[in-house]
Amino acid sequence: MSTIKRLPDSEFNVLKIIWHLPNPVTSAQIIEQLGEDNHWKPQTLLTVLARLTEKGFLESTRKGRERHYTALISEEEYLAVETSDFLNRYKGNSLGNLAKTLFAQQQLSEQDIADIRSLLNQK
Repeated sequence: MSTIKRLPDSEFNVLKIIWHLPNPVTSAQIIEQLGEDNHWKPQTLLTVLARLTEKGFLESTRKGRERHYTALISEEEYLAVETSDFLNRYKGNSLGNLAKTLFAQQQLSEQDIADIRSLLNQK
């Protein structure tokens, strides 16, 4: 995959489940993790899985009557792209501007501040 593109929420939610299950996974395992509250129909899930496969996020192999899906990109790789894209779009690619916004709106807990301090000290 040359360039990682941002995924729609439905595709991201399915991929997130796949990342947190031992790979490869089946659509039945994914439906089970989605739970009844999400009201996913099997055909809808198969369409989303096909899209993720076409986009290069998943590998699909047939074993008997079922398809098995394996993630081709890690959660960390995808989230790094998402974070970079977010910073670029909303804060002019400035981590400092993002931090100022968070502090101004008092969105950081004491634990958040301690975690940030620790990260800065490691740098």
